[in-house]
Amino acid sequence: MDFVGRRDQLRTLQDWWEELHPRPALLWGRRRVGKTALLQHFAKDKRVIFHTGGGRTPPSELKELSSRAAPVIPSATRDLVTRPYQTWDEVFDHLGREAAEEPVLLILDEFPELITAAPELEGVLRAFLDHAHGRTGLRIIMCGSAVRTMQSVQEYRAPLYGRFDLTMQLHPFRPHEAAEMLPELSPADRALVYGIVGGMPLYLSWWRSDQSVERNLARLACHPDAKMIREGDLVLATEAGKGVHLAATLQAIAEGYTKHNEIADAIRADPTRTLNDLLALRLIERIQPVTEATRTRRKIYRIADNFLAFYLGVLSRVMPEIDRGLGETILPVLIDSLNDQLGAAWEEAFRDHLRLRAAEIAPDVVAIGPWWRADGQHQIDAAVLAGRSRRPIMVGEAKWARRVNAGRIVTGLAGKAAHLSNDVEQLRFAVCARDEIPDAPPGTLCVTAADIFAFGLNG
Repeated sequence: MDFVGRRDQLRTLQDWWEELHPRPALLWGRRRVGKTALLQHFAKDKRVIFHTGGGRTPPSELKELSSRAAPVIPSATRDLVTRPYQTWDEVFDHLGREAAEEPVLLILDEFPELITAAPELEGVLRAFLDHAHGRTGLRIIMCGSAVRTMQSVQEYRAPLYGRFDLTMQLHPFRPHEAAEMLPELSPADRALVYGIVGGMPLYLSWWRSDQSVERNLARLACHPDAKMIREGDLVLATEAGKGVHLAATLQAIAEGYTKHNEIADAIRADPTRTLNDLLALRLIERIQPVTEATRTRRKIYRIADNFLAFYLGVLSRVMPEIDRGLGETILPVLIDSLNDQLGAAWEEAFRDHLRLRAAEIAPDVVAIGPWWRADGQHQIDAAVLAGRSRRPIMVGEAKWARRVNAGRIVTGLAGKAAHLSNDVEQLRFAVCARDEIPDAPPGTLCVTAADIFAFGLNG
């Protein structure tokens, strides 16, 4: 498939490239999010040395980098094939000289692997940047999947602190971006696929548009070596496997333990630090009434990654039987579970769409999120707040249904909104369903999958 999406990120990278003497750029994000594909697309028309750290010994790493650099900068003063770099000082000094007349892009992918093997690399690079700034066309991008390490590189006491002109965290595709990965599907089917596999480009590429939902799930989830099972195991081992309680906390949230005290009881430990780590990885998100202050106790947690939610909430319950060969008969159970599983993902896609259209709703929108009363009653899927006073101006409800009657939904919303606003008559209403929304009262914003999963919404 051709490269799709990431238009904003490409523009940001190009702006960085076009600066007179840019200091390094730092790009990070979870595995499978598309960092390498983005950088390859960005660098396709540039003199680029693309080196990926591979956990090699320092001499082997430098030899591999030399072989990558040799065809890009054929030097009259050094044959990098027969005389590879011996130190990182040599790397930057040589490339800095060779880039004096024409810019060279050096991409150091999996940078955490490089600094693990060569702890001096950060200090060497700092010395080079301080010495050569303004005197070379060498542009450096450091990229990595180890989110914590990439964040620590930027911290106050780190050698490279304050020496980045661009820092960019790459996230999974939002719904309108994921749509570009599924051009042959109907909008409603795009919504279904996104609810199952989420926004990771690789996972979206697994889905076969020429096959039914049943056939896709049979292929991707219903045998022991299926891609979704292997990938779920890998995510837990790599992203969530570096803390004592990370995987257990994810499983607890997926099973419905969504409050802090409920999670603590489920894992039999204080989950505060674990929850903060999972929030930083964006594997979970903290949800609270949109009207509440940051430190409110009225908050719950949910799995933010749709793929992981499906893996933990649906697949993990039946994996022992899939291992025993019952995948064919378990498939109907997976299909029957989809409606229950996809509701939360659909509600978040609806809120994301409202955020995308915020300027059309009002020029001073300040927050969009769910709302519920202190006793947990009268839940509203999306409340839009505006102005310095954060006054409610719109409330909305999303139903994972093909067709809903907008009149009935609006009547119910008005009743709930009476607990949110003293001026319900001034509120606007939004209703969301997959395909059809008949009988909408005047002024109602009707949102379907064709709106949320439309092409071209990201510029």
